[in-house]
Amino acid sequence: MDWSEGNVSVRQQCELLGLNRSTVYYTPAEEMEENLCLMRRIDEQYLKTPFYGSRRMMVWLTQEGFVVNRKRVQRLMRLMDIEAIYPRPRTTESAAEHRKFPYLLRERKITYMYLVAIIDWYSRYVLAWRLSNSLESSFCVDVLEEALSQRRPAIFNTDQGVQFTSRAFTGRLEAAGVNISMDGKGRALDNVFIERLWWSVKYEHVYLHDHSTVRSLHQGLGTYLKFFNRERRHQSLAYHTPWDVYRGAEVVAGPAART
Repeated sequence: MDWSEGNVSVRQQCELLGLNRSTVYYTPAEEMEENLCLMRRIDEQYLKTPFYGSRRMMVWLTQEGFVVNRKRVQRLMRLMDIEAIYPRPRTTESAAEHRKFPYLLRERKITYMYLVAIIDWYSRYVLAWRLSNSLESSFCVDVLEEALSQRRPAIFNTDQGVQFTSRAFTGRLEAAGVNISMDGKGRALDNVFIERLWWSVKYEHVYLHDHSTVRSLHQGLGTYLKFFNRERRHQSLAYHTPWDVYRGAEVVAGPAART
């Protein structure tokens, strides 16, 4: 619209453009100061935890003392044009017209790092963890010793990997008077809680950070697992932290039965 004084009035310009004059004069309402404050806090937390969607962001804001519901948080996040980072389906589709290249890493030496963790099933609390560049059983025994120094469980469950079936590992459990349980063959859900931890570690930390050294990876995992235990609120724990449930500060319903 040309607001300068000329031969064509605003009314005539609106007629030529097919617009209602009320649309031209409309001034959008500004956000309330309270919403601006909420948006600032959401932005600060999103930079720390970009995997927080509207549900977790609402829980976090509530813990910070704000009175909000999910609908309000959704609206503000849409206004800010942010959403949680999460794996999307069908991300590796190929295009028939694109050129394909051969795999060149077959003869390259690649260093793999292996993470082992022991968690309390009920609370999801990570009792101990270790990082290693080999699959020897010694680092698994070390993490077991640390976990047993905190609490002796009635049952200890693992998969059937050679590190966990080794005499050094099972012998330590037997010496502590712990009943040993192992996942059944083809039973993917037998150890679903530790698998869910690996999913969280990958999508909420590893894929978001460029760890170029083992030291950087170790420090980053330590920071994340501390956050996972003490700050990350789990939907299956009624949005309590694993630490809250593990220490018995809050009584919540256990996880739903899986079939």
